[in-house]
Amino acid sequence: MCKPFSIILALSLVLSAACVLAAGLQENQNPPATNTAVPATAVNQANPVKPTAESLATGKKYYGYDCAMCHGANGDGKGDVAVDEKMNVGDFRESLAGKTDGELHYIIKNGKGQMPPEGDRLKGNELWSLVNYVRSLAKK
Repeated sequence: MCKPFSIILALSLVLSAACVLAAGLQENQNPPATNTAVPATAVNQANPVKPTAESLATGKKYYGYDCAMCHGANGDGKGDVAVDEKMNVGDFRESLAGKTDGELHYIIKNGKGQMPPEGDRLKGNELWSLVNYVRSLAKK
């Protein structure tokens, strides 16, 4: 008497798992687009952190953790992940001249294109120090 119930239960569990897996695969095929428009308030936001040796050292530390894997150790866009995944990551050593610190801050915090957002992982001056470090790479 329990055998038909067990079979039905097992089949329903398998079907449920298949539906969850299919939904997950479909979700991964269409990742949500990140906002690429930087608001004027962010563009005009001034960097409150001066590019001191301490600020640059802090920024370099976080760059090594979160950015170098795609953007490369020197900002050339040829980090290991970018190369392995055949991602087109621009060489921002040359492309940051027209961007304000406020724009860089906004893009790092909120993401852009395939770049995920830093979000709230870095707080206040840490994120601005990262902006200073990225800016220092562009000046070389």
